[in-house]
Amino acid sequence: MIPAPGSPGEGWARLSPRKLLLDPVKAVGQALVPVVVALIGISRSDMRFWPLVFPVLIIGPILFGALPWLTTHYRLTDTQIQVRRGLLNKNTSTAPLDRVRSVDLEASLLHRVLGLQKVQIGTGVDDDRITLDALAAADAHALRTTLLHRRTQAEVAVPAPGAEPAGAPTTPPAPPPAPAPVVLARIDWSWLRFAPFSLSRLVLLAGAVGVVSQFGDDLPIWNEETATSVWEWVTQFAIAAVAVVLAAGGLALWLVVSISGYVVQWWSFLLVREHGSLHLTSGLFTTRSITVEEAKVRGVEMTEPVLMRIVGGAELSTLATGVESGVTQVLPPCPRAIAVGVGEEVLEHRGPLTGALTEHGPQARRRAWFRQLRLALDVVVVAAVAWWFLDFSWWWVVVLTGVLLVLAAAVGEASYRHLGHALSDGHLVAGSGTLARIRTVLETDGIIGWVVDQSWWQRRIGLADLTATTAAGHERVLVRDVRLDVAVALADRATPGLLTPFVSRAPAEPVRT
Repeated sequence: MIPAPGSPGEGWARLSPRKLLLDPVKAVGQALVPVVVALIGISRSDMRFWPLVFPVLIIGPILFGALPWLTTHYRLTDTQIQVRRGLLNKNTSTAPLDRVRSVDLEASLLHRVLGLQKVQIGTGVDDDRITLDALAAADAHALRTTLLHRRTQAEVAVPAPGAEPAGAPTTPPAPPPAPAPVVLARIDWSWLRFAPFSLSRLVLLAGAVGVVSQFGDDLPIWNEETATSVWEWVTQFAIAAVAVVLAAGGLALWLVVSISGYVVQWWSFLLVREHGSLHLTSGLFTTRSITVEEAKVRGVEMTEPVLMRIVGGAELSTLATGVESGVTQVLPPCPRAIAVGVGEEVLEHRGPLTGALTEHGPQARRRAWFRQLRLALDVVVVAAVAWWFLDFSWWWVVVLTGVLLVLAAAVGEASYRHLGHALSDGHLVAGSGTLARIRTVLETDGIIGWVVDQSWWQRRIGLADLTATTAAGHERVLVRDVRLDVAVALADRATPGLLTPFVSRAPAEPVRT
C-alpha cells in the first residue's frame, strides 16, 4: 500500500497538498476573461453590489480550484489501482495491474515550479485513462515504476494451463531480475539542422496570422491614405530588391519559429527500453514522459517529408494497440540512419525499413500520373471559368495550365516511386506517400483481416487496393494499385489460411474478410 498519513480509509492517499496552489491558479486563469468583463460591467452600474460580487468572482474560483484536492483519493492494492473522486456524485475508477499498458507523466511549467507531475494511466481500453493531477515528482516516478513492475509480476505470476497438477502446492515464482534500461536514442543538437525542413511548425504561423487577422481591421495601416503612401514608398525601389528583402525576412522568421519550436518540444529527449516498455521523455516548458508497452507494438512508420529527404532526415513513429491514437512519435526529425536503427531495434528485425520493395508496374504509374493530372485540370477549369466572368488576360490561364501540368507530372511520378510492398521476416511492408515518402511496417501477427477493393477503372486494368486491417496505429495499412493476383497472393502468404477459400478462384467481386 502507499502510505498516506491522515487519508480517509485504510490505504487511501490524497494528491500532493501543493495541488491547493496549482488548481486555484488554473481556475483564476480560466475565469480571468469573464471576471474582467463582469467587473467592467459592474463598474458602470451601481457600486453597492461590489461587496457581494467580489467574493463570488475572486474567492469562488479559488474554492472551486481546491475541491479536486479535497475530493480525490487513490490507493494501490496488490491487484488494482483505484481512484475515487467527487463530492456529491462519487466516482471510483479501478484498473487491474495486469491491464496497465502505459503510465505517462506530464508537467507544465506551473507543475514544474511546484515540483508536481500529472500521471496518466492507460489500460488499452479505448482512450480512457486514469488521471492523477497532481503528485509530487518523486511520488509520480515511484508510482510509475511500481505500476510497471507490478504489471510485469502479475503477468509472470499467471500459470500456464496444465502447468501443475491439481492439488499440487503452489509456490509463487520468483520474479525475474529486471534488466537494466537500454538507451535507444538521446537528443543530439546537431539534429537542429532538420528543424527548418519540417513544415509542422507552419501551424503556429497560421495560428498567429489568424490572431492578427482578428484585429487587422483596427490597425491604422489599413486606411487608404496609409496604404497609398506605403505603396508609393515601396515603388521607389526595385521590385526585385523588395522581393529579396521580403523573402529574407520570411526565411529568418521561419528559422526562428522552427528551431525554437524544435528546442521547446524535444529538449532533453531520451528514448529508453525498460520494464518491457519504450519510455520517452522530452520537453522544455511542459515535460512529457510517455510509455508504450513493447508487447503492444505491432510495427513502425518511418516518414521522410519532401524537404527533409533532401538533407537526409526522417521521423519515426510506433504503431501500437491500447494507446491514445495508436501512433506515437518516438523520434524527433533526425538523420535517416538514426531512424532506421531505432526502428530496427523496436522491430527486433533488420531489413524491413531498408529492403527493396516490389514495384507495382506501368498501370500503377499511369494511375498515379492521372490522379495528379485530374487535380491539376480541376484547377484549370476553375481558372477558365474565372477568366470567362472576370475578363482578364487568357495568357494567365495558359501559363497556369502549363505550370500545373508540369507539377502534376512530377508529383505523380514521385507518388509512384513511393509505391511498393514486401513481406519480410513476418512483417508486411508498404510504401506510400505523395510528396512525403512513408514506409509502414506491420507485424503479420497483428493483421486481423483483409479488404481487397477495386474501382471500375481498376477492374479494367486488373489492379486493386489491398488493405490490412489491424487494431494498431491507424487501424489499416494500405497497399495501393497492386495487381489483383499479387494482392491475393500477398495476403495469403502474410496470413496463411485466412484467404484459402479465395485463392483457388479468381474473384470477380471485391473480397472482404
